[in-house]
Amino acid sequence: MPSIPPFSKRERIEDYEMQCQSVKWREKRIRAADGVEIALAVASVNGCQQHNNSSSGKKAAAHVAIVYFQGDKYSNGGALPPRLPSLSTVLKALQNHAASSTTYTIVALSYRGYWTSRGRPSERGIGLDAAAAIDYATAQLPKPNDKPITLLLWGQSIGAGVATTALANLSSLHPRSIDGKSPGRPAPPPVAGLLLETPFVSVRAMLTAIYPQKWLPYRYLGPFLRNHWDSRAALQKIAASSIRTPKLLILQAANDELVPSSQSVELEETCRGLKIDVERIVISGALHTDVAARSQGRRAIVDFLGEFG
Repeated sequence: MPSIPPFSKRERIEDYEMQCQSVKWREKRIRAADGVEIALAVASVNGCQQHNNSSSGKKAAAHVAIVYFQGDKYSNGGALPPRLPSLSTVLKALQNHAASSTTYTIVALSYRGYWTSRGRPSERGIGLDAAAAIDYATAQLPKPNDKPITLLLWGQSIGAGVATTALANLSSLHPRSIDGKSPGRPAPPPVAGLLLETPFVSVRAMLTAIYPQKWLPYRYLGPFLRNHWDSRAALQKIAASSIRTPKLLILQAANDELVPSSQSVELEETCRGLKIDVERIVISGALHTDVAARSQGRRAIVDFLGEFG
């Protein structure tokens, strides 16, 4: 996992309140399945649009929960608070987009070992953290009229690998049997949408893409990797399960200085080969970490998330 930037554990949500406009973030403490205490940053907004329903005159109440898995720059896998102003801008746009009966909540996960979360980071441990964040979103957030939460996953950079792996782990609870039917286990919470912002195929694929020269040793380090974050393998696992495959959006930064464009293209081709509903949008002028800061990128994010409200 990425290193922890100096002083990142001292970041406070309160220090970013003014930049978050009127969006109120709160820190929540939960425990992963192995008992490690982890931190979440949670904020909600209610829609402000009045939409009429021809049959009832009022749209049914709905709650859309977006579980967010961070990437680098602001946190480099570290503190969440510096990322909250950008997420607040998305929530404010969703508020203006959504019906008054719809609530949008972002549940942003701080991986173990980073910010105020306990423990030490590892791929397995972060997988447990992701599952705990999803459990929190589906079990602890309010359900209007006992209607199930609409669950979306959003991952940026390495967080895209966390998101696809988390969904693959959910799908493993409900594999497809030989006859194509469910083996009878309770279905995991359905994920309606999956947003991958500046993703890569896997850590191993990145080694090959960045160091294509066969005479360099880096491309041969795959067997020694401790973290893999293999989104292609995760998508294959999801497609092979009996859970409903979510709609998927890939956001590619046109001027990405870290992840080659071939990575997003390969993921899109993987999805199409697996018959996953996917769209890839290239955000003009964007670098690896500023897709959401660009008007085109922010609009693409809000349009996608807004479909589910």
